[in-house]
Amino acid sequence: MNFIQLNNSCYYFQGAVNIGYVRNGENGLLIDAGIDKQTMKKVLKRLQGDNLPVTHLFVTHAHSDHYGGAEHLQSTVDVYTYAPKLEAAMLRHPIIEPLYLFQGNKPLPEMRNKFLEGKPIRVDEEIEQATYPFGDIFFQCYSLPGHSINQHGLLIDKILYAADGYFAEEQLHKHKIPFIIDAKDTLESLHKLKSIDCVGAVPGHGLFEEDFVKTVDANISYHLKLMNSIKSVIQEHEAGIYHDELVAEICTKWDVGDLNVPSWMLFRTAVTAYVTMLVQENTTELLINNYRLMIRENKKSSH
Repeated sequence: MNFIQLNNSCYYFQGAVNIGYVRNGENGLLIDAGIDKQTMKKVLKRLQGDNLPVTHLFVTHAHSDHYGGAEHLQSTVDVYTYAPKLEAAMLRHPIIEPLYLFQGNKPLPEMRNKFLEGKPIRVDEEIEQATYPFGDIFFQCYSLPGHSINQHGLLIDKILYAADGYFAEEQLHKHKIPFIIDAKDTLESLHKLKSIDCVGAVPGHGLFEEDFVKTVDANISYHLKLMNSIKSVIQEHEAGIYHDELVAEICTKWDVGDLNVPSWMLFRTAVTAYVTMLVQENTTELLINNYRLMIRENKKSSH
């Protein structure tokens, strides 16, 4: 991981999953905590080597690649921990993510890996979209749902830590179908990001950019392309298409590669997120046919 300074107070550890850091006098704020204990050990070693304090932690959302190292951090340093409402519940009870991905059934052991379930952590303060003090300065939280139920980004000293509110373009193409739980919220959050006054942004995955709006626009275009791809497959099946068959067709069309059970659950959730928006727009409808969930174009809406 490279430790990159952005201005007098703001830094980030650039890696597969970025970790932000902000210093204000004797206070040091980590933004997310990486995927595991080993990652956090490297972060602490670097900060201690540079004589930089760690007093606070802000977890942007409850996906384990962003909080998996937090349990080790809390057991090593007495950090005051912030997290968004709802996300905080999952941080305290991490089984919630594999539980919902496994359609509410008690998850099998293969669903309970470090990529889907980190160790539980303490949350000292549940935040919402508002301004909070940090030493003698403040940070502004922004609600950015869509990738998760109540993800928040953080703006401090003109640097936006955007979490997974958007992805670097290469990340979009790498994952083919990025994980989201709600397409409408995802698009609204992307447009919100463009309106935030800052000198640059750090995404959860990718490089800091001053002109990050172009990357956000690329995200919007990518999601709309995916949406139209799903919509066209639904329209091709006039009588309707079963949900699992739609997931299979889209995964094939977008060449996501071989999947195991946990990764298939992730892609199913993402495809369903776009279907949900189409249903909300009244262009698509859900029905039950032969005891199976079917998705069909809503022809009534076009008249």
